[in-house]
Amino acid sequence: MPGVTRNLTLAIDDDLLDKVRVLAAMKRTSVNEMVRGFLTRLVEQESEHDEATEALLKLARESKGRMGEWRFSREETYSGEPRFDREY
Repeated sequence: MPGVTRNLTLAIDDDLLDKVRVLAAMKRTSVNEMVRGFLTRLVEQESEHDEATEALLKLARESKGRMGEWRFSREETYSGEPRFDREY
């Protein structure tokens, strides 16, 4: 349910405004509707980004696949034995 509609004053270059008016006419809409649509999509994209980031952080926190403080020992590092992190 949309909230209260408010007026907004926007400063825009005359040349750009002329081009936007032509574009709006070609799309059979108004500059006002184009700006409102752009801002709505921008907010939705940011919200989706925030939700995805939060989901990834939750997954990382709850993951059981942690390696902890595991490290190769000096002997393992210089043994000459094949390891997953070396290219041969």
